[in-house]
Amino acid sequence: MTLNLCVLTPNRIIWHSEVKEIILSTNSGQIGVLPNHAPIATAVDIGILKIRLNDQWFSVALMGGFARIGNNEITILVYDAEKSSDIDPQEAQQTFEIAKANLRKAEGKRQTIEANLALQRAKTRVAAINGIS
Repeated sequence: MTLNLCVLTPNRIIWHSEVKEIILSTNSGQIGVLPNHAPIATAVDIGILKIRLNDQWFSVALMGGFARIGNNEITILVYDAEKSSDIDPQEAQQTFEIAKANLRKAEGKRQTIEANLALQRAKTRVAAINGIS
């Protein structure tokens, strides 16, 4: 038995196929989803989506959004997403280093919040490349 997974951003479809299992980063922690999972709707955190096709795992960096799970259908609508295979490792690491430096230089509450979000996004992209959740 499989799950029908669709990962969408406002601009494009990132993933649309049948999968065996997913591990999704939500605002309350990671959840694993197998066929016949109980129906839920949840907020999606900035984090890694792990997808199992047969015996192979794939990673997608998600930049926050919402997910609906029910009747073996998973729809994930996110602000942005990238498959790990589409991320340039050198650019991702450089962006991560810049984000860390910007957080150290941040002044005031607003700059600190924005710098933290940028760091979280950059860290997620690096983690997706390295297969870390």
